[in-house]
Amino acid sequence: MRQFSKLFFAVAFFLWLVAAGASAQTVQPVAQTASVRFGYLSYNAIFQAMPDYKVAQQKLADLKAKYDQEARRGEEEFQRLFAEFLQGRKDFPENILKKRQYELQDLLEKNIRFKEEAQQLLKQAEKDLQADMVYLLNEAIRAVGVERGYACIINTDGYVCPFISPAMADDVTNLVKEKLQLPLNVEPEP
Repeated sequence: MRQFSKLFFAVAFFLWLVAAGASAQTVQPVAQTASVRFGYLSYNAIFQAMPDYKVAQQKLADLKAKYDQEARRGEEEFQRLFAEFLQGRKDFPENILKKRQYELQDLLEKNIRFKEEAQQLLKQAEKDLQADMVYLLNEAIRAVGVERGYACIINTDGYVCPFISPAMADDVTNLVKEKLQLPLNVEPEP
């Protein structure tokens, strides 16, 4: 669904550009139709270049390791109890056998719920850890867009825009990095 919305936005934007160009052609000469400009960048590339990104990733890795350790402990407890159940099932009276089966089923369900909750908590922790970075990046993109007079700045992640006309667009990656005081891309020497 997300890919569809990205594709829909790209097509709608393209149609808007075509309509803007067509209306500009009826009023202005062809040489002046490129007045609508936009910028483009890779949001993820800039986001991952931010210094707090590595810190956030390390905190997430630490949190994930703690959840994984707790999940392993739960699995080991289940395996131990299941092994005991298998060894004693022939000797258990019917009521104890059913009680142990219920306990095993309950423990299994708790382990599954814990893993699901841990995944949700990790996703929320990632959002929380990255919220300030997302805000700063969005503000830097907005500032570049306003300063340069762009109609919009397109995120090229996800192969939504396989072609961007250099006559109508600018790569604003370094401009946004400057706003964020990040190191710029260094061009390789010939």
